Amino acid sequence: MTVNKAAPGRRGTASAPYLMTAPAVALFVVFILVPIGYAIWLSLHAMRVRGAGFGIRTEVFIGLENYLDAFRDSALVEALGNMLVYGLIMVPATMGLALLFALLLDAPRVGGKRYSRITIFLPYAVPGVIASLLWGFIYLPAVSPISAALEAVGLPAADFFGDTSIFFSIANIAVWGSVGFNMVVLYTTLRAIPKELYEAARLDGCTEWQIALQIKIPLLRPALVMTSVFTLIGMLQVFSEPATLRPMTNAITQDWVPLMRVYQQAFVENDVYLGAATSVLLAAATVLLSLGAIGVFRIRTNRSER
Repeated sequence: MTVNKAAPGRRGTASAPYLMTAPAVALFVVFILVPIGYAIWLSLHAMRVRGAGFGIRTEVFIGLENYLDAFRDSALVEALGNMLVYGLIMVPATMGLALLFALLLDAPRVGGKRYSRITIFLPYAVPGVIASLLWGFIYLPAVSPISAALEAVGLPAADFFGDTSIFFSIANIAVWGSVGFNMVVLYTTLRAIPKELYEAARLDGCTEWQIALQIKIPLLRPALVMTSVFTLIGMLQVFSEPATLRPMTNAITQDWVPLMRVYQQAFVENDVYLGAATSVLLAAATVLLSLGAIGVFRIRTNRSER
């Protein structure tokens, strides 16, 4: 009679991946899935007064009524328009500068690469609220060094809080803080490309500009897709910059962007149910926009490979 002593060991080895991933799965369920489910549940309910006279406030199921109210909310529509204008400035500037800095740092004849990487990446480590306060003092006319320098040479002071310039002022804060992260991702991808490709291109007479356009950028497409999606998500989640600058200017309303509108609905107007519905719609828009961007890049990649 023989005893298979290896079976328990094999069972332990087979269960090891599940045991190692269990903490991450538990955290994902508790801090991601449960809040999402609770927000969806809230969005389908509302407070209603039942009974004549001094009725009792009761939470009742109302279906999609909150979502219909969110679609009819003119303030939310205006906030979406502000966010799109902001995104048209922020997204191209962030991705363009990140790609430019990554290509420059990967160029063979550029000096001071280590200090340049740290300098470009450092703003990413600054929290968004702190960055907004720092730039707010630079924008504020009374203490702005830029306005003081312009006035010293006889030029009019810069208006960073105008109805149009406010979009550039807020986008500048986001670009300043996010370029470093995207640059590091792109630069790391460039460093993983075999150097033999560059050497072969140089032997064929290609300039560094041609190498960047015809070799580096096409090979960066997966990283460009990922960083572009992250940047689009950051555009949809903009909140801290306008909320921090709001006390300094009248150009930013209390619901200037969608997340500020959600905050207004849930915590100022005390309608957490409508705020939950609006947040669910924004989350769905974020997922759809991200999937759409990935799909567009995938289609272009497939066409270029044919």
